[in-house]
Amino acid sequence: MPTEAIVAHGLTKRYGKILAVDHVEMKVPAGSVFGLLGPNGAGKTTIIKVLTGLSEITEGDAWVAGFDVRHDPMHVKQNVGWVAAEVILDDDLSGWENLWLQARLQRLETWKDRAEALLKYFSLGDRRKDKVSTYSTGMRKKLEIALALLHQPQVIFMDEPTIGLDPNTRHMLWELIRGVHTEFGISVLLTSHYIEEADALCDLVSIIDRGRFVATGSPDELKSKVKADLLEIETTEPVSEARFRAIPGVADAKPQGKEWVLRVSSAEEVLPRLLSTLKPEGIRRINVEKPSLETVFLDVTGHRIGQEEGEVMDYRKFYAQMRRARQ
Repeated sequence: MPTEAIVAHGLTKRYGKILAVDHVEMKVPAGSVFGLLGPNGAGKTTIIKVLTGLSEITEGDAWVAGFDVRHDPMHVKQNVGWVAAEVILDDDLSGWENLWLQARLQRLETWKDRAEALLKYFSLGDRRKDKVSTYSTGMRKKLEIALALLHQPQVIFMDEPTIGLDPNTRHMLWELIRGVHTEFGISVLLTSHYIEEADALCDLVSIIDRGRFVATGSPDELKSKVKADLLEIETTEPVSEARFRAIPGVADAKPQGKEWVLRVSSAEEVLPRLLSTLKPEGIRRINVEKPSLETVFLDVTGHRIGQEEGEVMDYRKFYAQMRRARQ
């Protein structure tokens, strides 16, 4: 496998007048876990679709597992796996039958030994004959990943794999992703809008906002770039930017709706000055943010990762409702 699992230059995708992916540059080292961190609608899933050849590239070039996405999409598809946010399993089939169906779809002739090994690895061997409808959420996620690994891909895409999961199942899946990455030596591209998920799992992270990469680096590198604390403040009356900037230790002040985000040298030093300048009764709320991926996102985009999005759809509940409606 080449040194880079994924390379893209000027990667762009337009849907009519909508610019979904805006001239993205990316390099994903082979054997790494690479995270795309951004809100819903930022372009994360679109990037996966163009990198896997499911959607045509508007501009730019990309290579996945050493193959040109534009000119050799079939070889790309043969060398990648995809764990989607929505359910891809057939509840009316057993675990083994789902693997059989996946093998047929991918035209795999010798797949049974691999399937047996995957079921053993994910501790599903004793439930192989049971219908997937009887599986727990964690078991379903294990089987979904097994399907993605059945044809021995070099790169696996995980698109919001923990969306809609409860915290315990989410952390179980984190351990599963770490294990798969280590055990199979596979490169992983993970999309997420969970700050803590990217921080916990990824070797490298690109923060994506409105189709553009606005920052890239390891979680520690990104956090080190925010050489300041951030103060979020909501006041009872309007306050000018100049008044905030006049406070010693305030390096920058940005409006954020009805609030302000202040970049300060030290929250401990600036807070007393802020309270002295505005008076406590003039402050409705103050929030202190120490350097984290959350502050990096807030710093480079001017808003929080979930600020402009509504409630995240739980795809699992949606598809379960659809299945019940068909019965």
